Amino acid sequence: MSARQLSEYLATASTRPVLIDVREPGEYHTCHIQHTQLIPMRQIPTAMNELDPDQETVIICHHGIRSRSVAAYLAQNDFSNIINLSGGIDEWAKTVDHTMPLY
Repeated sequence: MSARQLSEYLATASTRPVLIDVREPGEYHTCHIQHTQLIPMRQIPTAMNELDPDQETVIICHHGIRSRSVAAYLAQNDFSNIINLSGGIDEWAKTVDHTMPLY
């Protein structure tokens, strides 16, 4: 899902999806989308036990590469409703929130 599509979806969704940011803490503290949960990529294997595999979940990283890998991993582990933010937080900053810092 593109950044613009996600922005529009979040504005109209009756049930908000879970937003999981898989970047490192320093990256997250530089900038993040409001209401995201930070779970660094390396922690996903243990943290996924605390997530609902049926709940719509958006995976976010810097450019969409780590999030794509995490989304595939979750799908292989019976998560049925995973969305990857293509272009990541970088694309969000460039197309949705122009006040967000780029790095």
